Amino acid sequence: MIENPFRTTYSSDKEDEDLINSSLKGDKNALEQLIKKHQPYVYNISWKMVQNPVDAQDVTQEVLIKAMTKLSQFEGRSKFRTWLYRIAVNHFLQMKKQTRETVINESFEAFGERLASLRDVDLSEMEQEERKEEIREMNLGCMSGMLLCLTREQRLVYIIGELFDADHTIGAELMNISKGNFRIRLSRARKDLFSFMNNKCGLVNKANPCRCQKKVTAAMECGPLDSKNLLFNRKEYGKFQEYISDDADEILDIMDNKYRQLHAQLPLKESFDKKTFIDDFLKNERVISIFNLN
Repeated sequence: MIENPFRTTYSSDKEDEDLINSSLKGDKNALEQLIKKHQPYVYNISWKMVQNPVDAQDVTQEVLIKAMTKLSQFEGRSKFRTWLYRIAVNHFLQMKKQTRETVINESFEAFGERLASLRDVDLSEMEQEERKEEIREMNLGCMSGMLLCLTREQRLVYIIGELFDADHTIGAELMNISKGNFRIRLSRARKDLFSFMNNKCGLVNKANPCRCQKKVTAAMECGPLDSKNLLFNRKEYGKFQEYISDDADEILDIMDNKYRQLHAQLPLKESFDKKTFIDDFLKNERVISIFNLN
């Protein structure tokens, strides 16, 4: 498993420093290694921010080009991960709305009403087994949609602090706020998500009627779910659970840990078409000019 840069015990600072120094001397291989190392995390934050793999790749490219073309400005006063991901955070907060952000530009209340508008269709046990992949996609798509009901800042804090399990010191540095403010904003995002799921989701509160298996037929019929093009439930994807410690702090007493377990199942993409991505990056005219690449 690749090393999570958002954890306190991050051992690659010296490696980053060496790769940066070599890159600034025109070492194409070092620059490529630096990009490969951090691309998965920039991409996965992008993906959770915009909910669309194609948009996420474009945003990732924009962030990395912006960061790498400013690499000579990195003075080592902070950790490279802090410098790089602060650039990413600023980009995410300021970028224009992406496709899914425009489509799902709504409150939790509106999102709940849209889910409720999907008619319920009861499935037999056999039908549920036959459609288990689509039901799982419905579940993951619904939870991802909930993230878009948060403000961009809340979404970022939640992705960094909850999904990547960042230490509050790291989270505060990335968001350029105090640790106290980071904890407060993370707490609010958790409360908003929990409140919605506790009132709507049958997986968190059995008293709620909403069930993924009941909604999947309507979702397939009217378009949100395409069984031939699953966005979230893919065999090659990992899970954020791999990055969340069992004894994570600040889980509020009022929250059922079930809600956190569900969000921990959101997909994490570790493998990429790295050659295509890197080739495109290294062909960028600004990158070629700044690093004197041939």
